[in-house]
Amino acid sequence: MRLEVTRRAELAVQAMALLSPPDTRLKAPDLADALQSTRGFVPQVVGPLVKAGWVQSIPGPTGGYSLTPAASRISVLEVIEAVDGPTATGQCVAHDQPCGQGRPCALHEAWTKARTSLVATLSAVPAVPEAPAAEPTSTTSHTEQKEKHHEG
Repeated sequence: MRLEVTRRAELAVQAMALLSPPDTRLKAPDLADALQSTRGFVPQVVGPLVKAGWVQSIPGPTGGYSLTPAASRISVLEVIEAVDGPTATGQCVAHDQPCGQGRPCALHEAWTKARTSLVATLSAVPAVPEAPAAEPTSTTSHTEQKEKHHEG
C-alpha cells in the first residue's frame, strides 16, 4: 500500500466536503477557487467521483457539480481509491515484486499491521461530513416563560 495520497485524491476529498451542504451546486470555476486549484484541474479531480456515481455534473448555465444521494454512504478510503486506484496492490514496499511470496521482507509484518490500521481508520471516516445538528427547540411557550419569570 502506498502511504502517500495524490493531490487529486486530497482535492477530491475536499470537494466532497464542499459539496456536502444540502442543495449545494458549484460551477467548476467556483469549485476550483474553493479548492485553490485551477478550473482545468477540476474535471481531473471530480471526474472519478462522477464516474463512481457520487457526484453529478449538470451542464448548462445553471448547472454545476452536486452530490448524489449515494455520496452519503461512502468513506474517505473509497474516494481515495476512486481517484488513485486500489491501496492494496500486493507489491512489497521494499522490493519490486509481490510481497510475502517465499520469504517475506523485513518490513512485511509491520507494514501489514500499519496498512490494516490505516485502512480501518480511513474506512471509518465518512467522505461527506454529517450536517450539524439543529439547535434544540424549546417546547415552553412564551406565556409559560412569562409565568415562570413572574413566579421566581
